[in-house]
Amino acid sequence: MTIAAPVNPQPASFRPKQRLGFNTRVSFNDETGPAQGLRDGIELFKEAERLGYQSGWAYQRHFDHYLSSPLPFFAAAGQHTKRINLGSAVIPMRYQDPILLAEAAGTTDLLIDGRLELAISTGANAAFDAVFGTVDTDARTEAKRRQARFLSAIAGEVLHTVVSPGQGAPQGAELRVTPHSPTLRSRIRQGSASLSSAVQAAELGIGLISGTVQHDQAEGETFGQYQARIIKAFRATWRRTWATEPPPVAVAASILVGTTAELREKYAAYDLERRTQGIAASRPKGALAPASQPAGVQISPVFQGTPDQVIEAVFNDPGIAAADEVVLFLPPGFGLAENIRLLTDLAETVAPGLGWSPAS
Repeated sequence: MTIAAPVNPQPASFRPKQRLGFNTRVSFNDETGPAQGLRDGIELFKEAERLGYQSGWAYQRHFDHYLSSPLPFFAAAGQHTKRINLGSAVIPMRYQDPILLAEAAGTTDLLIDGRLELAISTGANAAFDAVFGTVDTDARTEAKRRQARFLSAIAGEVLHTVVSPGQGAPQGAELRVTPHSPTLRSRIRQGSASLSSAVQAAELGIGLISGTVQHDQAEGETFGQYQARIIKAFRATWRRTWATEPPPVAVAASILVGTTAELREKYAAYDLERRTQGIAASRPKGALAPASQPAGVQISPVFQGTPDQVIEAVFNDPGIAAADEVVLFLPPGFGLAENIRLLTDLAETVAPGLGWSPAS
């Protein structure tokens, strides 16, 4: 069934969606292995482009059954696609060398004709210090330092001027990251889980993508209400800081359109699993069990049901209503065929009613 318009008129506060994207973990299981998982990931991006999606995002996760190095994957996926933007959501800066990341990002962006979008985070995750090494400051402070260095590098700024012989370049040489992609910095976003992170993004002059996990919300505040408040703060800070209109804001959301009774039953079971297990829900066979969900953390709701029910729920969610772009969060444990079905049903039954038009 295809719905060309919502059952109910869009609320006045609802922004028509300029773009539609999806977010995948590019996961693999113990039965088929990582090579098949990577190939399936590329097939998913190809199918999304065929359906008219404007962006595809892949999450970085170390030491697990998920994509750990997004940029080589995007360079490969970009050779199989022509229009869809390819983005990381998110790369935690705490464990990145900012100059090496800038070099890899510039190379990837040039290879895929300027379609790279990077979402980076400065969260205080220090789970892998034993592997990557400790730092003298706390994890968040170090992440912000590396973020600033990375932004300078991709902007083409001078990173070092050679002042004496024996430094690998002539005296007086100004060292910048090469190859340089001139427009890449305009496609950097902050992956935000809190209001303070969104404000920081606006002050830095980078875009915003709001994910499926949040913290520091007010008591009694729903996920969507807090998300809308985050977006409002980002836009207000941007206008105050830069005196221009802010870039489009994206939000990731679990929108599972049940076009058959069997699918509705399946998606309702996933909804229950996510509400009861939180971030541990829907994991491929062999994936690590996550650490316990931190106190005070909220995870996004699952919008599931018939197409009409999903449209009504999405319209009534303040966070989605405030966003310019919706990014479909795909359950990590779903396979390629299941994910393609999700992409297809959203694009054909719900997205047109949100004001979205597919890329030609």
